[in-house]
Amino acid sequence: MKKIQTITLLLLLSMVFRVAKAQEIPFSKAEISVSAEVKKSFERGGRILLHLTKQREKEPRLKSEMVIGITPAGWEGSVPFQLDAQTKNILVYTTEKNLPLAKEKYYYQAVYKQNKDDGQENVPGNLYSNIDSVMIAPNAQLKLTLNKLIPPVEIVDHKFVKSVVIQSRFLSEFSGRARFLKASVLLPSGYFKNPGKAYPICYRAPGLNGRYNAVNNQMSNKDFTDWWFTESAPQVIYVFLDSQGPYGDTYQVDSENNGPCGKALTEELIPEIEKLVHYNPATKMRYLTGYSTGGWVSLGLQIFYPDFFDGTWSYSPDPVDFSHYGLIDIYQDSSLFYNKFGYLQPGKRTIYDEPTYSMKEWIAAENTSGRNGDYRISGGQFGAYNAVFGPKGADGLPSLMFDPVTGKIDHAIAAQWEKYDLKKVLEKNWSTLGPKLQGKIWIWTGDADGLYSNVATRFLKMYMDSTKNPKSDAKISFTPLAGHCQEWSDKLLLKMVADKAAAK
Repeated sequence: MKKIQTITLLLLLSMVFRVAKAQEIPFSKAEISVSAEVKKSFERGGRILLHLTKQREKEPRLKSEMVIGITPAGWEGSVPFQLDAQTKNILVYTTEKNLPLAKEKYYYQAVYKQNKDDGQENVPGNLYSNIDSVMIAPNAQLKLTLNKLIPPVEIVDHKFVKSVVIQSRFLSEFSGRARFLKASVLLPSGYFKNPGKAYPICYRAPGLNGRYNAVNNQMSNKDFTDWWFTESAPQVIYVFLDSQGPYGDTYQVDSENNGPCGKALTEELIPEIEKLVHYNPATKMRYLTGYSTGGWVSLGLQIFYPDFFDGTWSYSPDPVDFSHYGLIDIYQDSSLFYNKFGYLQPGKRTIYDEPTYSMKEWIAAENTSGRNGDYRISGGQFGAYNAVFGPKGADGLPSLMFDPVTGKIDHAIAAQWEKYDLKKVLEKNWSTLGPKLQGKIWIWTGDADGLYSNVATRFLKMYMDSTKNPKSDAKISFTPLAGHCQEWSDKLLLKMVADKAAAK
């Protein structure tokens, strides 16, 4: 089983990995400097992430067995920064049960997370180094130069693909700096032949931290394009949204930490897109879809804006009931790391119900990635949840819903998540929301969801089945032994959207 541990590093002028009762494997030095060619792109206050791996198939920054994280205070980048493990804020994350052994060869690479508008690591604006290798030994030296800048995202150049990038007044005013909204549009095969036709439009919310260049993947999929550009393919305008946010995925909703993202989406970005493609709002054919995080987003937007959107197809959504946040009840349980029986809380599993990753391990990984040494600015799943659903803290950062080291839940903060608990929102507002949501909700999930998200969906279904005045007609289905997003299909989804539009 994989193990992730936060390890205290004890070095004098060298780097040593140490675990209680385990041998020490030292590096004499680890120097990181910024080269002249990217110095002008350097921003103070970023996070250095040093990746080590025994595998050579991928760059270490994309997949590694070990990550060392530190935010060097006051580092200007003009002189080499030497890692000193006596510094208390160094964290280590490893997926290996045993730490590196002497005489083992490791490939290594460093990333400098500095993009303040994007919580992720391998995103435009961040710096990274070349790949090098080292044989683990007492006299080993790791010296890296951050000489590469991750470039901006580009959208495929194609007649049927459009991109929209606008500066958001709402988000810029909230943040005190320019922030942008982005989307890409895939037009249907008959679009240019029928300029006056009223087409349905479907907004696809991405999976966690997805970007608007997802359209590139669709256009590089020959099976999809061979189908899409036929006359018999669904005549739907397909829009790929972007979830970039300072703390990770924004979930496309208004929040205290990310700003008025839902308002910006519905009042700034969507009107701009629909003006570009000549969508007619009077047709009432504005739909939503998405899987995983996008599954939550598509369902959440339909619930929060029931008159604005005309139907949603939500696949394998993130927890829609925070009493079943995976296997955790954030309102009643005392810890995110241990269940009420005292056992380590699993966070991931196989379709055969074998736990593969604990919540404690998951948070340790995000703590290592976070600029301030905890999950709030990790850019990961729980950094995103915490920023979207929770209040702003006194220090200007999102308030911690649970302690990053002990896992203890702060129930005062957890209670403030309720306004994003979709099941609770429906329960409290069914008399007004119920009539507006009739004929608009389709949800699918696998009953062996790898993140246990199906549990929350089960409880949502029980509630929806119990509703009256009106009795909900939401279609919620489960596939036995199917995992997270296992049955997602753009083709199937677009056919259902087209059928719904045709039935109007």
